[in-house]
Amino acid sequence: MLSKASSLWYVDAPDPLAVLRADHDPEPEAALALAKQLYGDHDVVPKMVGTLGGCAGPDADEVYIGCYPGVTVLCSAQVALPRPTRLPELLVRPLASDHTYLISFDTVIGWGAFAHWERGEFRRSFSSTRVNILEDEGLPLVWERPYWAGEHPVRWHAGELPDPQTLPFDPPDFADAANNEWLGFHYRAPSPQGALMPGDIAVCGFTLYPKGEAPDHTTLIGPEVIEPAIKPRRGLFGWLRGGDRVG
Repeated sequence: MLSKASSLWYVDAPDPLAVLRADHDPEPEAALALAKQLYGDHDVVPKMVGTLGGCAGPDADEVYIGCYPGVTVLCSAQVALPRPTRLPELLVRPLASDHTYLISFDTVIGWGAFAHWERGEFRRSFSSTRVNILEDEGLPLVWERPYWAGEHPVRWHAGELPDPQTLPFDPPDFADAANNEWLGFHYRAPSPQGALMPGDIAVCGFTLYPKGEAPDHTTLIGPEVIEPAIKPRRGLFGWLRGGDRVG
């Protein structure tokens, strides 16, 4: 169960879950090209292959990208926005995708957020802590009803005293429900046996250096450098699927 995530999904596939289940390799050349497109003011240096299980909530100087047929995921600290509608325009639709989904949460501070754009047009966003709604724009969606109705309350620890103004749901779980609705899997909720897990989804990792400051031995590495890390995936993934980062 992840405690932190900041992810954007660019989706054209009618069934993104089927794509993610198909065990495709995450197209390292496409991932590198997208990283350079989005972070052109940095040196983008490939560093490893990991999974969403360990890479969904990256540090500010790193980014993780998984490119699949009709589905691309971008994990970046830039996505952890208190107000999702302030997402930079370049990040909203860099691939001319039909749908863009934002999913972010941090359980340490009890915050969660989600947003949806359709062909670049804003549709819905929500962001809150357990007490304060930071953004609530667009029309609420049908799947949200049980959360607003109090069917998924905060699970308090023994001795915790809830604020009387606490929302009727835990924001990280609310964001996770959006992810399940749109992508077909959970970051946080217990999943039945055989369900897709974050540790099943491979992503290519990149370090972001200020322009001209990448270490000499790795400056401007081409896609051929990360290709060998992905080629053996069929054998490596027995332990990659454990969900942690792999160097």
